[in-house]
Amino acid sequence: MATTADFKNGLYMNYNGKPCSIVWFQHVKPGKGPAFVKCKLRNLENGRILENTFTAGAKIDVINVERRPYQYLYKDEDGYNFMHEETFEQIHLGTDVVENPDLMKESQHVEMMFWVDGEEEKCLTCELPTYVEMEVTYTEPAVKGDTATTSAMKEATLETGAIIMVPLFIQQGERISVNTTDRSYGGRLK
Repeated sequence: MATTADFKNGLYMNYNGKPCSIVWFQHVKPGKGPAFVKCKLRNLENGRILENTFTAGAKIDVINVERRPYQYLYKDEDGYNFMHEETFEQIHLGTDVVENPDLMKESQHVEMMFWVDGEEEKCLTCELPTYVEMEVTYTEPAVKGDTATTSAMKEATLETGAIIMVPLFIQQGERISVNTTDRSYGGRLK
C-alpha cells in the first residue's frame, strides 16, 4: 500500500477496481481545511481520463504493469495472434484490445501492456509504433487544377486495406509513413 505522498506521473494504481495510471497531479494545501491531491487518471482498459480528488495521506493500491515486445503473426476469425519476441510464447487477443488493427502487417513489432496480479495476467493494450511504413495500393490520380489550395487531400488504400487521407501528389505504388495514433499521413519514404 502506498499513499498520496508517493504520487508521480506514470504511477500505476487500482482505482475502483480498474487499472489506471496517473497523468497529472497537484498537491493543494488550502488556508482552511485539510490538504488534498487533485489528479487526472487514465483508465488503462479504455483510455478514458478520469478526474479525482484524494485527501492527503489517503492509501492507494499500487499495481504491477509490465510492457513486453511482441510480433504480429496473423489474424483468424477470433482475433489476432502474436508471438513474444524473446520467449517465442504465442498469445491470442480479441479485436477490442488491438488499436488500429488495419495498420498492422505480418511481422509488425508491437508493444503490449500487461496487468500482473500474482499469477494472473491480463493484457490491457496492444500498441503499434508511432509511425509505420506502408505501400499505397490504390489512389485516384491527381489532375492539375483540381484545387486552389495546397493542403488538399484524397483517399488512399494501403497494402493492409486501411484507408487514410494523403496529399494529392501521392501516387499508387509509393511507400509512405502513417501516424498510428491519429491515422494521418506522415511523409513519403524513399
